[in-house]
Amino acid sequence: MAHAAKRSTAVDMTVGSITKLLISFAVPMLLGNLFQLLYNTVDVLVVGNFVGKEALAAVGSTAPVVNILVMFFNGVSVGAGVVISHYYGAHDERNVHQAIETTMAITFLLSILFTAIGVLTTPLMLRLMSTPDDVIREASTYLEIYFAGISGLLIYNMGSGILRAVGDTKRPLMFLCFSSLLNIVLDLTFVITFGLGIAGVAYATIISQFISAVMVLVLLTITRDIYRFVWRDLCFNRKIVRQIMSIGLPTGVQSTITSFSNVIVQAYVNGFGSGCMAGWSCYSKIDQFVFLPMQSMGQAATTFVSQNIGASQMERAKKGTKSALTISYIVTAVIISVLWIAAPQFIRMFTQDEDAMWYGVFFIRYCVPFLMAGPINQVVSGALRGAGDAKAPMFILLFSFVVFRQIYLFIGTKIARTVYVVGFGYPIGWIMCAILLTLYYRFSHWEEKALNSQKEE
Repeated sequence: MAHAAKRSTAVDMTVGSITKLLISFAVPMLLGNLFQLLYNTVDVLVVGNFVGKEALAAVGSTAPVVNILVMFFNGVSVGAGVVISHYYGAHDERNVHQAIETTMAITFLLSILFTAIGVLTTPLMLRLMSTPDDVIREASTYLEIYFAGISGLLIYNMGSGILRAVGDTKRPLMFLCFSSLLNIVLDLTFVITFGLGIAGVAYATIISQFISAVMVLVLLTITRDIYRFVWRDLCFNRKIVRQIMSIGLPTGVQSTITSFSNVIVQAYVNGFGSGCMAGWSCYSKIDQFVFLPMQSMGQAATTFVSQNIGASQMERAKKGTKSALTISYIVTAVIISVLWIAAPQFIRMFTQDEDAMWYGVFFIRYCVPFLMAGPINQVVSGALRGAGDAKAPMFILLFSFVVFRQIYLFIGTKIARTVYVVGFGYPIGWIMCAILLTLYYRFSHWEEKALNSQKEE
């Protein structure tokens, strides 16, 4: 009974209804991801309505730069989550503890490193994106402030990742809801009351993220559950580091290179002027919201598969993947139908500029139908990572989202440099990735590799 009490806030996904477990895990994840997206989206809404078109273009165009570092870190956090949930599924409390102390040590080290890299490389990244002169000053201001305070985001993401690894998605959601609402209040206060412009939304974001980091750190420190973080035990356990990096590095490298590729895509968009940039920024924010349900279900699949393979239940792991795909398809179809019909209303939330509105509506109606390829990309790659196979998704996603996409854009824009060609750059990558992941999942015998790895441990 004492053992059960220690695990009271965590969720064992190796028993019970698969669909119910996936939904109960994914819904708080969805809401959490939704509130996390609100950080940058509220920035876009505030500057678009209270600062101007150039500031709107600046905030929107910085997303690929931010993602280069954040996505690498999130890849490492995926690796840590897989390792922790694997040991949790196997009921190995000693290794759960060591994995958490090692994970937090990695987080603190990378927070320092990424702050320095982000601040120092901001000018270079903006030049690589061919940022126009009327946008570059404000984009630089936003990025320098954002990267100076990026450690709050990294610590929160890793801390909440630890909680999700043991099935606890509700409390990270509570912290994120609070900090997101605080971000809205600070955005409006700094921009409207104090007139700080784009610097104000950057300060609001990093302050809110820092508070969410403090909240999750306090929870991990004071909890009595088996995932408690003990500061004096902070260490770099070599075995755990290797396990985390064997999954986290491929995932992080794939995400980083994809984000860098998106910087190049942004450069193509920038070539059509600030109106197109602003419209693309609006579309990009809306596009991210469409991805949320499938991303959340992909994260649920990662934890579900990892825990069940840790408990040597391969068939249950595969059934969970199939259920996650079905749920994702249904939800995605409903969302993109509504979005396609109401595209003008959604874009009008961000801007009243006619030029930006035309581009925003165009990009939504042109691209979102192809997001039906997304559930495969998110759920299958998440399931494979949960099984410890991070390299195959890495190579498939890199080929589809980087190599194939950039070849298409290079050749396509040589033939006809239009927004139709550039706008199709994202969908063509989604389609290719879905095809390759489906083939790999069905014919690679990944489950045998996972079981063999389990036996070797």
